[in-house]
Amino acid sequence: MDYAELLAAEFSIRPAQVRAAVELLDAGNTIPFIARYRKEATGSLDDQVLREMSERLEYLRNLDKRRDEIRKSLTELDVMNSELESQLAAAKTLSELEDLYRPYRPKRRTRATVAKERGLEPLALWLMMQPAGDPAAEAVKYINPEKEVPDAEAALAGARDILAETASDSASLRKELRGMLEREGIICTKAAKDEDSVYSMYYDFREPVRSMAPHRILAVNRGEHEEFLKVALEAPEEKAKAAVRREFVREHNAAAMQVAEACDDAWGRLIFPSLEREIRTELTDRANESAIRVFSRNLHQLLMQPPIKGKVTLGVDPGFRTGCKLAVVDENGRVLDTGVGYFTLPGNENGKAAAARLIKGLVAKYGVTAIAIGNGTASRESEQFIAGLLPEMPGVAYMIVSEAGASVYSASKLAADEFPDFDVTQRSAVSIARRMQDPLAELVKIDPKAIGVGQYQHDLKQNELSDALDGVVEQCVNQVGVEVSTASAELLCHVAGIGPALAKNIVSYREENGIPTRQALKKVPKLGPRAFEQCAGFLRVADSKNPLDATAVHPESYDGAKAVLEKLGYGMENLRKGGLPEILQRAAAYGEEKLAAETGLGIPTLKDILGELAKPGRDPRDDLPKPVLRTDVLDIKDLAPGMELTGTVRNVIDFGAFVDIGVHQDGLVHISRMADRFIRSPGEVVKVGDIVKVWVVSVDEKKKRIALTMVKGKM
Repeated sequence: MDYAELLAAEFSIRPAQVRAAVELLDAGNTIPFIARYRKEATGSLDDQVLREMSERLEYLRNLDKRRDEIRKSLTELDVMNSELESQLAAAKTLSELEDLYRPYRPKRRTRATVAKERGLEPLALWLMMQPAGDPAAEAVKYINPEKEVPDAEAALAGARDILAETASDSASLRKELRGMLEREGIICTKAAKDEDSVYSMYYDFREPVRSMAPHRILAVNRGEHEEFLKVALEAPEEKAKAAVRREFVREHNAAAMQVAEACDDAWGRLIFPSLEREIRTELTDRANESAIRVFSRNLHQLLMQPPIKGKVTLGVDPGFRTGCKLAVVDENGRVLDTGVGYFTLPGNENGKAAAARLIKGLVAKYGVTAIAIGNGTASRESEQFIAGLLPEMPGVAYMIVSEAGASVYSASKLAADEFPDFDVTQRSAVSIARRMQDPLAELVKIDPKAIGVGQYQHDLKQNELSDALDGVVEQCVNQVGVEVSTASAELLCHVAGIGPALAKNIVSYREENGIPTRQALKKVPKLGPRAFEQCAGFLRVADSKNPLDATAVHPESYDGAKAVLEKLGYGMENLRKGGLPEILQRAAAYGEEKLAAETGLGIPTLKDILGELAKPGRDPRDDLPKPVLRTDVLDIKDLAPGMELTGTVRNVIDFGAFVDIGVHQDGLVHISRMADRFIRSPGEVVKVGDIVKVWVVSVDEKKKRIALTMVKGKM
């Protein structure tokens, strides 16, 4: 089947773009490669659109696969006809297909199948015709004590069971009723136990299905799972029963009354419980998709936070009884020294004095200019102590760094292999320092699910969450590019076309032989032509004799890039001396279309090449606001309503954003206080890593809650 027209309509793009993208995906090309180096073919579709299109394509193909399976099954059952074939062909969702297959699907033993075994199907058919006769008199014919039909009423009850199942199996009726529940159904929750909990707001709660927010769906589900809530779907009962009767009751006689009774039974016993499960599942799936989008967006923004380059950094993993582990790393993340300071416990003046000497000594010895403090246990005390030392250490500033996932990394085999002589907390201190220097390079070592920038992540479909987050990591790594001479295997394995095994091969080969040029990558074991094509443009070789190896220009376009330089009056020696910022003006003066035609390049590729020649190896993160390094410290007791502060957005969820304002406890900016206009999502205003100005609305010291606003005066 050609999916181009359907996908083109859904994504508001041209069918030719879809066909090109599908052909490239089916040929085994990676999404980052297609997005970056096949823009002419796809009309410059970006990573996100390509990824969503790929997922939708997989759904459509699975839908058609299931359609074929059902068609084959119905043909084997000898029930296929032109009407059913048309309905199957028109079905656009899996639920529609399953509704059509429902009447013919092998069933477990039901009340209807028992009634059929007792020979009551002819009576059910007689009732369905709704003749003018007496149903009881007709039912007498089917009395059979040997088949457990002792009287006429038992016969009629069995016939009604058959009719109820027939009504339940009606695909058109189920579709109508499902739509009714989606429009008019109400989710109702009640307390399941007389006990206060975080779910107390849902102890007497009602909300229409159509408007229930994803985070509330997940909260209700978790409350039900933890047995604090009872959850039910409230339906427009009489309206639904009337819809079922309208489908099957055609007369006004005794037989029609039997059919009406069967219709009511079908709704209450069969249709509604089934549709309630479907609606709850659809709500959960919708919430799951929304939460994964939020998690993915936050992870992307976290990974793409600007690195703090060129600073020797002291990492601090706070603790109480066991002390605070310290690690000094140089500008490239290489460990220079480690230590332990005991400065967080009350009293212990001797320990604090020794720790002060140790920290000031490390700062002086290695030229430390930045201190990264983990935000876990004892973070507040560590921050106060180090901030107190800053007047004695001119030029040094600190930053609170999220520890999320640091313990997972520190206890991993990867960390043990990297630092076999360090204990777990020393590894954490190194990780904390490095994740301030280059969040992307360090965080790729951690399972994305452990980084903690989402909501209800443990309640989500873990396979879908993993796939989405892995896609985000892949997108970020390839967007930034990787220096092949220093990259870890963990970073390399996220490069397009490179998996874990090939990443290890690259590191092993590099350690033995070095990788002086991109072409040298072809000598790495198992890195064949296909893998080279996919990965080469994303791997940088800063010290290569060919300056293009340090850029995002793909080797397949080197001849074109050289031609561009020549046409605009440059040579490779000009590129070796650094960027050519004026090349963009020269290209504009020369004429981009003329330049593209003369060099054999497409316009999108030409623009990308010009951008790289202007700023070779440009890091897209450098264009973003830098993280805030602090030299002072606040306490929650220092806060007062109306106080203006600058903070860093740590997490964005459906109902707002948490902002680090330097008091250890993040403050919440509710969505209603994020802008002076209506917004549907916090993501319209802020993203993880943003530096924002906020004002304090209220402070609850006991519950450690801080309410903030981003709109002055909107309290």
